[in-house]
Amino acid sequence: MRKEYIPFVSDLIELAIREDIGDGDHTSLATVPGGERGRMKLLVKQDGVLAGVEVARMVFDRLLGEYVFEQLLNDGDRVKVGDIAFYVEGEMIRLLQAERIVLNIMQRMSGVATQTAVYADRIKAFKAKVIDTRKTTPGMRVLDKMAVAIGGGGNHRIGLFDMILIKDNHIDHAGGVRQALERTRDYLTRTGRRLPIEIETRSIADIEEVFASGGADRIMLDNFDVKTTAEAVRLIDGRAEVESSGGITLDTIADYAAAGVDFISVGALTHQIKSLDMSLKLIKL
Repeated sequence: MRKEYIPFVSDLIELAIREDIGDGDHTSLATVPGGERGRMKLLVKQDGVLAGVEVARMVFDRLLGEYVFEQLLNDGDRVKVGDIAFYVEGEMIRLLQAERIVLNIMQRMSGVATQTAVYADRIKAFKAKVIDTRKTTPGMRVLDKMAVAIGGGGNHRIGLFDMILIKDNHIDHAGGVRQALERTRDYLTRTGRRLPIEIETRSIADIEEVFASGGADRIMLDNFDVKTTAEAVRLIDGRAEVESSGGITLDTIADYAAAGVDFISVGALTHQIKSLDMSLKLIKL
């Protein structure tokens, strides 16, 4: 796990505990004698790509105290129905408290990883990499981005703070591509920040204006068709990274990759996914 992600994940786990356990798991406290130990297995019930084992360990570390963890599969493994990802043994009440939190995290992360793998596989013959967007569930962005990487995709910026991305609204408000880039460079100079600059373009003329205005680290081709994308790649000619974005589907992604872009951003990696079915099943000690 990238070290900058750890505080976000820790905070998310604390929120999950507060919203699910509250002042106690009263059902388990009422029905399970304190101190009794139990053992569970993570059972995969749908084919896909496994993701979230590392985060599950963080949940167990937080809730279980002393426990035994036997890991059989790793994040990124292709899994099939009936596979067992891990066994975990500890105090039964605490296992029951952790069960749904772990499942909610792992099912969603595995769903994102599985969806990403489908897109990544479609363009594996090309240099282009499919990347995520900021179209994520609020509060769960880091988990979504971890899952995209596990599934074979790449991560765009984490948020608004770690990269400059000049989009259409910024350009229109600034008065044009040149003005937006000039204001951006002035801002970075004044604040002493070193951030990569990406700018959205909506036409070949926009791309020409980017270079006339000093260039950028990455140029986003927003809603370009495949033919115009190939023309744009030739024009840019390695002077900046090239990202295709906007309405790209599983059916069209290979065509955009073949046009020579470096990145293809797809919001559907994280906002149109189906969680992977799995369960934490109690087994006898």
